Amino acid sequence: MSISFDKALGIHEQALGFRAKRAEVLANNIANADTPNYKARDLDFSAVLAAQNEKTKGGSFALNMTNNRHIEAEGLGNGDESLLYRTPMQASIDQNTVDAQLEQSAYAENSVNFQASFTLLNSKFKGLISALRGE
Repeated sequence: MSISFDKALGIHEQALGFRAKRAEVLANNIANADTPNYKARDLDFSAVLAAQNEKTKGGSFALNMTNNRHIEAEGLGNGDESLLYRTPMQASIDQNTVDAQLEQSAYAENSVNFQASFTLLNSKFKGLISALRGE
């Protein structure tokens, strides 16, 4: 009897990847808080979750490379379409839409969610290991 990690871990692996990507986007927003005309971006978790759910229903989406000179299609189907612009709460003179306090609170919330997903995956792996050992 074989173990399918997709069935054992569920959506939690993709959630961890989403949280890591969102941390990058939020950190980029914080780093560009003083850049004129910079537009803050963010990821929508529910949109990414719905897209991932649709992919699993209809089979996974993948591109076939028929030649080794083909360029890898990075970012296709991995949540880039859900990278949205943030609507500013208050207009700024330099057209920058980054609100440092909002970005920092979103980053902190994402960090807590990342840690929760990581802890959940860690407990799943511990359960699988104990099942394999027969404990």
